Parts: sequence; C-alpha cells; structure tokens
Amino acid sequence: MIGKAGDNLIVMNWVANPFRAEKFLAMWLPAAEAVLRYGATEWALIQSNEDPQKIDQMAVFPDKTDWDRYWYSEEISDARTQASGLYNVPLLPVWHTIAAVGAIVPESVDA
Repeated sequence: MIGKAGDNLIVMNWVANPFRAEKFLAMWLPAAEAVLRYGATEWALIQSNEDPQKIDQMAVFPDKTDWDRYWYSEEISDARTQASGLYNVPLLPVWHTIAAVGAIVPESVDA
C-alpha cells in the first residue's frame, strides 16, 4: 500500500488510551474503510507490535481535498465522537507526497 508517484499519503497517528487499543480498532474500522467512498484509492490501519497503543491510519488520495471531505464529514465526525475516550487528542494528519515507488511482482505461473 503506497499508491503511485504524485499521490498524497495521509498518516493519522492515533494513540489509544491504555487498555483500549482493541476496542478502538474494532470501533474505528468502519470509519477507516469509509475513505474509499471519499476518493481514497487505498487505506490501512497499522498497529505497532512494540507499543500496541500506537495505531497509524493511512490512506492514499490523488486529491488532498478529498481527505478533508472525509475527515470533516458528518459520518466521520460522528465516528470520532463515538470513539471519544478511546484515544488521545489532538489528532493531526501528516501529509506526504509520494515521490517514487517500487515492488517485487511475482511471475505468474501458467497452468
């Protein structure tokens, strides 16, 4: 999950309150998936193995304004309200412009 050169990668660094990470993940999953309805091409929720309270939400958007439509929508505002008490605030998105990407693609096997 990286997108392509020129795309915007948004990273939201969530910090769950102690002993609330799993509950937060379960509650936030539908909201994270919703980015696809707002123009994102990819998304992920990534939980740290070393500190399970740290959760990164990532999404790739060709157009930065689509993130704002998502983040400030009534649907996601309501989801943040429902999840309040499960995470630390403030939340500040971190924007990255994808400069280059690469991958190893396995060869296809003909049957």
